[in-house]
Parts: sequence; C-alpha cells; structure tokens
Amino acid sequence: MRRVRYESPGGPLFLEEAAVPEPGPGELLVRCEAIGVTLPVVRKVTEAAEPIALGGEIAGEVVALGEGVGRFGVGDRVTGLCFGHGYADFATLHESMASPIPDSATAVDAVALVRSGLVALGALEAARPEPGEAALVTAAASGVGHLAVQLARLRGARRVVGAVSDPAKAAFVRSLGADTVAVYGDESWGEPVDYALDAVGGELLTPALAALAPGGRLVAYSSGGGTIRAYDLLVGAKSVIGFQMARIARGRPESYEKWRRELWRLFAEGALKPAVHGEFGLGDAARAHAAVEARSNLGKVVLRP
Repeated sequence: MRRVRYESPGGPLFLEEAAVPEPGPGELLVRCEAIGVTLPVVRKVTEAAEPIALGGEIAGEVVALGEGVGRFGVGDRVTGLCFGHGYADFATLHESMASPIPDSATAVDAVALVRSGLVALGALEAARPEPGEAALVTAAASGVGHLAVQLARLRGARRVVGAVSDPAKAAFVRSLGADTVAVYGDESWGEPVDYALDAVGGELLTPALAALAPGGRLVAYSSGGGTIRAYDLLVGAKSVIGFQMARIARGRPESYEKWRRELWRLFAEGALKPAVHGEFGLGDAARAHAAVEARSNLGKVVLRP
C-alpha cells in the first residue's frame, strides 16, 4: 500500500510503499476513503523534534478485525481518530474511537463533520451559551470554525462574529450565518460579545478577551499557545476556559457519544453543513498541509486515497 511519511522536522512529505498493517486486539483495519488534515498534525510536522506518524481523522470501509472487536464487522463504514499512520491506503483504528457512518453520508462528509464538529460542539458546550447571547468565533473559516459558527447560531446566538485572517474569507463566513466578519489586527469588532471560541491563540488572545462583555467567557482550544494578564480578567470579571477534546474522549465518553449523535442528527436535517475546501490525493499531502498552514482553507482539507 501507499503511505505518506517524512524523515526530518519540516518535511518534505513523500509517498512510500509499506505493508498493509495488521489490526491488533480491539482494532479495525480500514480501507481509507477520506483523511482529514488538521492544524495540530501540520504543526507537529514542522515543530516536533523527531518525525511522527501522520495520524488523524480517517473514514472508510472495515476490511479486517482484530481480536475482541464486537461492535463492528467487515464491510461496515466507519470514521474515527487514528493515532498511528493515517495518511495511507489502509490504517488501523481502535474500536473505541470508531463510529458508524450513516448511509446518507459519504466518507468525505464524515471526516469534515465528526472530529471537527466534536471540537466545535465541545468548545461551545464549555462556553455555556444562553439563547440571545452574542458569540465570537476565531478561525471562522477553518475546519472547526466554520462548524462552530453554524452551531452557535443553532444554539440561539442572536449575533455571531466570525474572525478571520483574510478579508477574502468574509463572504464564505457570512454564508455560514455570521452577522459580522472581522479581520485579525482590526480590533473594532463591534459590540462586545458574551462568549468567544478561540482556535488561534498567540497574539489573538488579548483582543479576543477584550471583545468580551463584562462577565464574558473565552474558551481556548488552540494549540497556538499565548498568555493572558490576570488583570484583564479581573477588571471585567471575565473567565477563560481551556477545552481539550482528548480529555472528553477519555474521561466523559457519554458526552463524546451524545455529541456525535447530535452532529449526525443536525447533518441529516440539513441544519449543519460541513464545507470541504479541497480534496487532495495522497501524493499531494504537502499541498494539503501548505493550505492549512497558510490558513487559506475555507472549510475542511481532505486527502482522498
């Protein structure tokens, strides 16, 4: 089979021939039909001290089962998070991380919706939104952000502000339901918001916090780091909430499953519409990474073996 790999920090990414993996206990072997490209994986390629296995979101057909698998069978269509080599024709997926793909959805729908949607919905839940509140979503055109904009509106936000890196993304973000689109560096984001979902971090944390009304909540779920002054929290009685999807998956599996069901329900009803920026072949993985790293994508970037 084909697999994407790299040998030194920063790449380059290249295709190699590798043996089809054997599923271990509790694992499924999946023929990959779609693979989601995420910013954390892109950052690890450039920042990790040693090369990592390119894992992430995969979707496809189960072709073999490891010992002890009970929930799925050969021929089932599944999606989930692969912690090994996921940029490949075949990949292993632990049964606990897998969920079925409805007949009405494609593999591309699945990788565009489920993992990114879980992060978006989980961050929104952490913000404890109330109907009639105003919301700010940073990285509003990203794989997670474009779903967060829609979910905030579905949860009753009276006003949604989408923040982006490039004004060329404004029309796309407005089409998702945002009332206002702001560009990083321009802090005139309109009236204060009640909560902010931040996927960028770094230097954007301070203006995102400043955009909050007194008592507002900032949910930080970025891998981009950054610092906040305690004084800025104190004077406005504001709060910052850290959100990590892995912690939910490990410690609150009932919430994880509940959110997955909600995402598929909203998708089936046509209320939540994942957008795909582009579909790249395995040999074009470097171009897919470049699109995500440059934050030029509108929606999810997907590899199609």
